[in-house]
Amino acid sequence: HDFEAFIRPRLEQAHRILKDDGSLYFHIDYREAHYCKIMLDEIFGRENFLNEIIWAYDFGGRPRNRWPAKHDNIYYYAKTAGQHKFNLEDIDRIPYMAPGLVGPEKAAKGKLPTDTWWHTIVGTNSKEKTGYPTQKPIGILERIICASSDEDDLVLDFFAGSGTTGQVCLNLRRRFILCDSNPQAIEMMKKRFSNYDEIEWIE
Repeated sequence: HDFEAFIRPRLEQAHRILKDDGSLYFHIDYREAHYCKIMLDEIFGRENFLNEIIWAYDFGGRPRNRWPAKHDNIYYYAKTAGQHKFNLEDIDRIPYMAPGLVGPEKAAKGKLPTDTWWHTIVGTNSKEKTGYPTQKPIGILERIICASSDEDDLVLDFFAGSGTTGQVCLNLRRRFILCDSNPQAIEMMKKRFSNYDEIEWIE
């Protein structure tokens, strides 16, 4: 299976270099998700599987012969479950659906998100849009990076695409390494980060 041959070595290296309190978030669409879950269990250990996050959105076409597919999967693994970093207080809160039932103090604070995240994809007319086809929204990556890293921690994105992970790391004062084998992605990232002299490029 070509996809497995492509992805497995990268996941093995991710596991090798991850710090003991580190985490892996693996984003994949529903067509490959279950094959990848088995692979991740083999590499990281089933005991280090923490969540299957469902990223749900409502965008794009609707086939007439089945339920429209409007979610992606994000698998969340720790290097060592129980030692992993999870910054509960730094996670963005979401509104209560019935704020009147929880009292004004709780309603003002909001509640923690669950493992189902409603977040629109990056729309064609969005100010975030770079033109890269699989661009991730800043809000999704901010939630992940806030929860699982601290300021000055190092974040690695093996499939960096348009570089949104790097943008979020700059905003949140994290260090980062971005990798991609697609020349279009590299050009897009060079353009996106052209104003940052401290970024080093290795080709």
